[in-house]
Amino acid sequence: MSQDFARLGVPAALCDHLAGRGITTPTPIQAATLPDSLAGRDVLGRGRTGSGKTYAFLLPLVTRLTGSGTRRTPKRPRALILAPTRELVGQIEADLAPLAQLSGLRTMTIFGGVGQNPQVRALAAGVDIVVACPGRLEDLMGQGHVTLAGIEVTVLDEADHMADLGFLPGVKRILDKTPSDGQRMLFSATLDAGVNVIVKRYLSRPVTHEADSEQSPVATMSHHVLHVAHDAHLPVLVDLTAAPGRTVVFTRTKHRAKKLARQLNSSGVPAVELHGNLSQNARTRTMDAFHSGAAQTLVATDIAARGIHVDDVGLVIHADPPVEHKAYLHRSGRTARAGNAGTVITLMTDDQVRDVRDLTRKAGIKPTTTRVDARHPLLQELAPGDREYAGPFVPQVPASGQQNGGQQNGGRGQGGRGQGRRGQGGQGGGQGGGGRTQGGGRAGGRSGGGRSSGSGAGGQRSGSGRSGGSRSGGSRTGGQRSGSTVRYSSSSGGAAAFSAGSRVGRGR
Repeated sequence: MSQDFARLGVPAALCDHLAGRGITTPTPIQAATLPDSLAGRDVLGRGRTGSGKTYAFLLPLVTRLTGSGTRRTPKRPRALILAPTRELVGQIEADLAPLAQLSGLRTMTIFGGVGQNPQVRALAAGVDIVVACPGRLEDLMGQGHVTLAGIEVTVLDEADHMADLGFLPGVKRILDKTPSDGQRMLFSATLDAGVNVIVKRYLSRPVTHEADSEQSPVATMSHHVLHVAHDAHLPVLVDLTAAPGRTVVFTRTKHRAKKLARQLNSSGVPAVELHGNLSQNARTRTMDAFHSGAAQTLVATDIAARGIHVDDVGLVIHADPPVEHKAYLHRSGRTARAGNAGTVITLMTDDQVRDVRDLTRKAGIKPTTTRVDARHPLLQELAPGDREYAGPFVPQVPASGQQNGGQQNGGRGQGGRGQGRRGQGGQGGGQGGGGRTQGGGRAGGRSGGGRSSGSGAGGQRSGSGRSGGSRSGGSRTGGQRSGSTVRYSSSSGGAAAFSAGSRVGRGR
């Protein structure tokens, strides 16, 4: 058991859980806020991204609900956590679920982009804690599926980001429906004017804790600006992302994220994209691929600047410098988490020199600036290790699941995308439009003519398909990747098939 957490008042069972995860020493924001939040006071906590704010509110929330003596009832949750994005909601739920299970509490998430019926059914069955995005929660409240009259503890996470996204009017409407005598905790990286409005209106005599300077970077980050010519921008990015380890690449727009992910894959660097144009299922698949190491590079807009927790991200690259300094700090916070070291690189072209200079000054950063091309030795220093060009990331469809009403069995088709695009329905899927699979994985071959049948049991990729190069010969059985290098095979003139091998957790 963690004695440090126990001394702050955290129950033994929760301390044991933290210790099992290797968490034994509270972060500054946790040490500062836990005595007050566990005592039931309203708390205003400010700490930069990666400072440990999530456990700072989850531990007291679970503790206080467990000891309150009330019981869950249908459509009437006992605690509410509001967060600005679906990804952050999912991250909070992942940390909350084991704590709640230890305490006999039931949790659920509410966000848009997915059907509401499962959420409605869960609310009707009764839950203790709801983790929600404001928009979908308001929808369900308006339809009468949930009431907030029984809320005992309310948490606002990333309150400044909710303000930036324009969510504060909805947040106010939601908070107006919660009991005024309940405990409220607000956590934020910055305390801007919009956040202060919430604090003054909804928090009662809050205890304020600021664990660090708003602009202070993580001490273990190293910051570099690489001054590149326009034609060297992509080659430099490809070289850096081909190094071992996980990398997050940030762009300003959805179009740029999609384009750069495509260019990296074409250059042999397995990459996935994350931006607002993706459906929730696509976002989930993207993060699963990045978490597992199937794709070593995540190319994202600022949707990933907050709340995306992935261990061992050794390198953050601002492929497009952000517009303002807060975004720089939040983006950069995807690395150097939990005391680990990290490197932050900004790629700067001639026409961006003044903007980047102003950006870093406002962020309180003094980066090392170097003019480079793809052959410059500094690239190896910043991202050490052999460059590996494994071929493009190819999404793997689970071994079983639903697609277009048909049950899959190991992949998406029998020959690229099934026979005649719709296949033969898959097992149990029905003919024609009932499903796009016929038991095998998506055929790996793309040489020869048309979308030939090929086969692929359990995710193997073989056979022939479209003209223009072969992806045959690689195997991705069950999505397993082992070893410390990427193995692939390729036919002449074709792209390499991304196959087995793992670099998960390898630092830079």
